[in-house]
Parts: sequence; structure tokens; C-alpha cells
Amino acid sequence: MERTRHKSLLLILARELATNVATPIFVVDPEGTLVYYNEPAESVLGASFATTGELSFGEWGQRWNPEDPEGGTIEPYDLPLARAFREKRAAHSPMWITALDGERRLISVTSVPLLGPDDELMGAIAIFWQSPNGA
Repeated sequence: MERTRHKSLLLILARELATNVATPIFVVDPEGTLVYYNEPAESVLGASFATTGELSFGEWGQRWNPEDPEGGTIEPYDLPLARAFREKRAAHSPMWITALDGERRLISVTSVPLLGPDDELMGAIAIFWQSPNGA
């Protein structure tokens, strides 16, 4: 029960952080489900969180059609957020996405796992920004 409360509190705090900063942030729970992205992320991703709602890893991992800087497809398990989950350490990559408004954007993504007591994975966040030399 205590671990469940701690997990919930950590995700609440991550969402609160995301809500109060001007940096685009994407928050996922311990199962990899997208549970929130903030208003600054909406302009990069091309839709509001209210529109997309929660998405499973399989859904969000493909929703924005991620590609490497050369245009090759990035598989969901190779995305920075998935690597942060799997390796329990920060991961970073530039990538192209096709936003839900149809625009193709070059972004840089840094993902960080949210680790609790005993290195337990409690979720993760992705902080990203549109690259100035991108479309």
C-alpha cells in the first residue's frame, strides 16, 4: 500500500512540475502509459492532451511517427523514453516527428526515469524542445 501511494504521489508531483514550467514535458507511469503532457508540449506535438488523452506505450510510441535525423524509422523501444525505462538512466536523442497537426518537426528529447526506493521504476518524464534548425 505504501509503495502504491508513493508511486501515485511521485506522478502527481511530476504532473505538477510539468504544469508549472514553460518547457514541454511528457509524463508516463510505471507501465509506460502516457498520463500527461503539458500545454507547451501541445504546440510541439500538435494536439492538446485533452484531445489525445492517456495512451499506452504501443500507442504513443508510434503516434508521432518518430524518425532519426536521417529520416529512418525509430522503433518504439529505441525512443529515449523507452531507453530511460529499460536502462534506468537518462537518454537523449534528436528526432523528427509528424505532429498531430500534420507538421513535421525536428525535436530534441531528453528522458529521465523516476526512480523510487530500491531503484524501483515509478515512471519517467521526457523533456523536449523543437530544434531551431528544424522545420
